[in-house]
Amino acid sequence: MFFFDPLYLVFALPALALGLWAQSKVKSNFRKYSQVGNLGRLTGGEAARRILDSQGLYEVQVQEARGFLSDHYNPRSKVLGLSREVYHNRSIAAVGIAAHEAGHAIQDQANYAPLGFRTALVPTVQLGSWLGPILFFIGFVLQPTLAWIGMALFAMTSIFTLVTLPVEFNASRRAKQLLVNQNILIQQELEGVNKVLDAAALTYVAATLQSLSSLAYYAFLLTGVSRD
Repeated sequence: MFFFDPLYLVFALPALALGLWAQSKVKSNFRKYSQVGNLGRLTGGEAARRILDSQGLYEVQVQEARGFLSDHYNPRSKVLGLSREVYHNRSIAAVGIAAHEAGHAIQDQANYAPLGFRTALVPTVQLGSWLGPILFFIGFVLQPTLAWIGMALFAMTSIFTLVTLPVEFNASRRAKQLLVNQNILIQQELEGVNKVLDAAALTYVAATLQSLSSLAYYAFLLTGVSRD
């Protein structure tokens, strides 16, 4: 039987607080700038298509995706999925998010190393994110070696979140450049894009801190410091 350890809050609360604040900033900035139309009158789907075509990425499909702000790019299927709020909207927020996802497709085309590494980590992370903690706590009670294996599996999640940071920051940088270069937005309209994408970037920072704080907590328990 496991008991909740209040000490975990010492590790987890700062990252959790940052994550909640970042999520609120994403929603508030998206809500604000989804009401501000772009001068070019392009929808997010049209903006993504224009950017992709400008880079010769005609094979990448742009599709509507289910879910609120579920925007993503799948490097395996070469599909760029945009949520309904982005795909059909003619706002600054919509084209900013669409351009960001197109930035991932351009990274894929350029064989951007961090994106390739992150994609390769996905199967291991899917396993380690849920199995790692289970093995850790079983091993912590019964067998330290098993606990170390569990922590190593979970560590892959932390590595994944760390690699995600340059991938996301680079995609946003590419997006902002392309929006202006392709005459989708004028320079003055980038203020809204900056606020939306910068808030989204904070959520990735928070996710990284959350993963690292959990890993630090596991290491703290395993090294026996908390038993003194």
